[in-house]
Amino acid sequence: MTHTVHLQFEDMDNAVLQRLCGPLDSNLDALGRALDIQISRRFGHFTFMGDLAHAGRRALLALAEAAEGGELEDNAIRLAAVEAKTADEAHEEQTRDQQYYFRTKRGSIGGRTPRQNGYIRALLNHDVVFGLGPAGTGKTYLAVAAAVDAMEKHQIERIVLVRPAVEAGEKLGFLPGDLAQKVDPYLRPLYDALYDLMGFDRVTKLMEKGLIEIAPLAYMRGRTLNGAYVILDEAQNTTPEQMKMFLTRIGFGAKAVITGDISQIDLPRNIKSGLKDAREKLRDVEGLYFHTFTSEDVVRHPLVQKIVEAYEAAEEKEQD
Repeated sequence: MTHTVHLQFEDMDNAVLQRLCGPLDSNLDALGRALDIQISRRFGHFTFMGDLAHAGRRALLALAEAAEGGELEDNAIRLAAVEAKTADEAHEEQTRDQQYYFRTKRGSIGGRTPRQNGYIRALLNHDVVFGLGPAGTGKTYLAVAAAVDAMEKHQIERIVLVRPAVEAGEKLGFLPGDLAQKVDPYLRPLYDALYDLMGFDRVTKLMEKGLIEIAPLAYMRGRTLNGAYVILDEAQNTTPEQMKMFLTRIGFGAKAVITGDISQIDLPRNIKSGLKDAREKLRDVEGLYFHTFTSEDVVRHPLVQKIVEAYEAAEEKEQD
């Protein structure tokens, strides 16, 4: 599983930081090669991407401690990588069946199926997650729970909810009211999840302060979202151009979740879904995570699962 993790050294002496990173970040490059991961940094903030990203973070912490005492020894990076990888494998073995939770005012929110548990784990470990699957699998509710959890832990500054307001055109000017009133009906599922997890009064106060924001997809162009948890819901109804525009809005310290059901595309037949296009073009991009649910993960009325399975079977028959 590809992970993205971060490490911030607060107030590290510049001389220590230079010894840790090496000339032109050569030590980081060597550590990345040893663990087959990508390591990037911006001043004292480090980002690790790859299957052994957690091992990379652990190794750099050990190297930072060594750098405090002077120059790193020639074999320090190799030894740190080996020890971190061994510790990471042991930790992975212990936590393989671990249940993951989000902490909210409502209590602990966990997955009801193995795939939901895997989705929560992905939301905790990746900056950009695509959640694909049929209705009732919890992909949107869990994404909102992840945003609430991150806000409660002060990991992000605000929550931004985004949804295509009108399937193919987003012609909001024809709808009555101000911006919030225009898009309110389309964002109702996201509001319902927020109210359930945080309570109506707190959500209202946070919206008044601008810490929870509604943003129709058509109004995202030109923005850069730093320190935000951004959720794009019903992404199957975006165009490829809209999806590209949305993904390039993500700024420093931000996280994004894109949810959608490819079997429920409402776009005209001659327009390709941006969600399908992103899955095809970005599947192999390091740092992005695609999580797929099935009808087995439906947690609504038992009949919903049967309905989803019936439609899937009919679609497969038509394709044959």
